[in-house]
Amino acid sequence: MTTRKPAHRTSGDPPARAAKKPVSLKKLADHIGLSPATVSLVINRSNVADSIPQETKDRVFAAARKFKYRPNFFARSLRTQRSFSIGVIVPEVSDGYSASVMSGLEDYLLQEGYFYFVASHRHRSDLIDEYPRMFLERSVDGLIAVDTPWHLNPSVPVVTVSGHNHVRGVVNIVLDHHRAAEVALKHLYHLGHRQIAFIKGQEFSSDTAVRWTNIARVARHLGLVINSRLVVQLRGDSPSPQLGHVATKALLAAAEPFTALFAFNDISAMGAIRALRESGLHVPEDVSVIGFDDIQSSAYQNPALTTVRQPLREMGRAAAEILLKRINRPGLELQHEHVVEPELVVRETTCPVRRKLPEKSRR
Repeated sequence: MTTRKPAHRTSGDPPARAAKKPVSLKKLADHIGLSPATVSLVINRSNVADSIPQETKDRVFAAARKFKYRPNFFARSLRTQRSFSIGVIVPEVSDGYSASVMSGLEDYLLQEGYFYFVASHRHRSDLIDEYPRMFLERSVDGLIAVDTPWHLNPSVPVVTVSGHNHVRGVVNIVLDHHRAAEVALKHLYHLGHRQIAFIKGQEFSSDTAVRWTNIARVARHLGLVINSRLVVQLRGDSPSPQLGHVATKALLAAAEPFTALFAFNDISAMGAIRALRESGLHVPEDVSVIGFDDIQSSAYQNPALTTVRQPLREMGRAAAEILLKRINRPGLELQHEHVVEPELVVRETTCPVRRKLPEKSRR
């Protein structure tokens, strides 16, 4: 076995290729035919750049991608006195609701050159109080709280999603819950349902009280009587369908007949359908079921879930957009609430009521 000696470069050999230097702001500007100041405004997403035509901005970003130009983050932070980072507080990262909201805010923050941190409090009051302070110690420029009780007024802008707390300077992104109750109950009413069961949300959920208040109001308007024996509440903080399964088992054990069920969210509706099937009832022939939120998996259940669509992704994007407006323009006057509209999505878990209740639901 022979070994090869390493080659030695002679004076006549070409020099090794030097590491390619990153392109400078001036060279990037010369390539586009703009001033370095204009390119800097666009790259750093300055407020002044709002007056620059979009076509010009597109040319700048296209050239930056082509030459792999990256602005100096630390210089930018020192110059603007910002960290270009946001703190996001959620109850649970893995559940469909929070994940959908975060997807929308992530789209906008990445587009605007912001980074974000996420902390889940799992409904622990000590963490709800502690996380804002920890984020502020890390110099975030603003905070977004999702389905989280909010009572603080910190030194940075705050936007909440489904917060429902009126705090000076805090903007709330909220759903029109009256309209949501209306589209769901009218749908069941027009299908002939009069004996409707309800699964309320957990006591700690920000939407529970406001949603139930509006359900009761719409029911009175329609002449629907809400039977207290047909109302159960989710218990526990698990993001699993098991909570809806347990709640529906309790409804069935009460032996009070019902032809439809309106669940607090899609996850609990999925658990409810399982419990109904285990009791020998068919969905929707024996019991119609409506969920809430329209998380991605709801369309792929068997049967596909009828639900009230809450535009969660849009709510997340709106939260991020409003927060950055407040960061970029201190003192900007904004409405206390930003209201979004629900939509009823009719799929396969609702149908007209039978003339006669099935035997198993009358027991």
